Amino acid sequence: MLFGSGKYTYKLDPDWPKFPANIPWGWVAGVACDSQDRVFVYSRSEHPLAVFDREGNLIETWGADILEDAHGIYIDGDDNVWLTDHTTHCVYKFDATGELEMVIGTHGQAAKTAGDPFRAPTNLAIASTGDLFISDGYENYRVHKYSPEGEHLLSWGADGTGPGEFARPHNVRIDRYDRVWICDRENYRIQIFDLDGNFLTEWKDIQYPGGIYFDPHDDIVYIAEMDRQISIYTLEGKLVTQWGGLAASTAPGEFLAFPHDIWADSHSDLYVTEVGEDARMWKYIRQ
Repeated sequence: MLFGSGKYTYKLDPDWPKFPANIPWGWVAGVACDSQDRVFVYSRSEHPLAVFDREGNLIETWGADILEDAHGIYIDGDDNVWLTDHTTHCVYKFDATGELEMVIGTHGQAAKTAGDPFRAPTNLAIASTGDLFISDGYENYRVHKYSPEGEHLLSWGADGTGPGEFARPHNVRIDRYDRVWICDRENYRIQIFDLDGNFLTEWKDIQYPGGIYFDPHDDIVYIAEMDRQISIYTLEGKLVTQWGGLAASTAPGEFLAFPHDIWADSHSDLYVTEVGEDARMWKYIRQ
């Protein structure tokens, strides 16, 4: 079964991943690939971080002693794994072997003052400067900027629908021009800022944007829209292709639950996660 069109046509791998039957899957909140094309799957389960090879074989699981409620995942250029847990109100940095290296936030403790970090944060991305950007998220309407060492530098955002305001900053990603993209989910748009939090532009009428991935080889952005749709655009906002739709579908490769995150490996194969009842995960192989 094929999805997409033209240069961005994909064949579904219906048997990915080969997850052991004795390990419950749970809602699949996040996915990311490292430099070895290992696929890190972040789920709301007893085994929150599961690592697979490209063929879908389980390599290992870790994080059960620390992580409570999976939301966002990001893997940096050194294969460090950054995990955002929105019920512990923390961002955790692990090395590639699963050793905890840094915690930003206080485990299990939300900020006492609205607007301060963190109150149910959602995701993290890293700029070329090394600075960290964290979307915050379910109880705040903010984006926070941190130094590589975890020092708070800047925050912006407020509740609302205007430029620089958010209904729910659900995800953050940074393109190769160091523009900060925020999935403003309940406002059905993506807002784009510079590294100092200045509003640049917005993309409207995005169907409940959940996750973003930027192709490192082309100026292409992949968007997981939680109204059961995957869309591929140029960075100028031209739609390249899309699949899925508003109606729930049990067909392989379409969406019964809600697409929540998206990433690609070095072969440009796509991985898409779902959250919700009967949540699944899909791998689409670039043709």
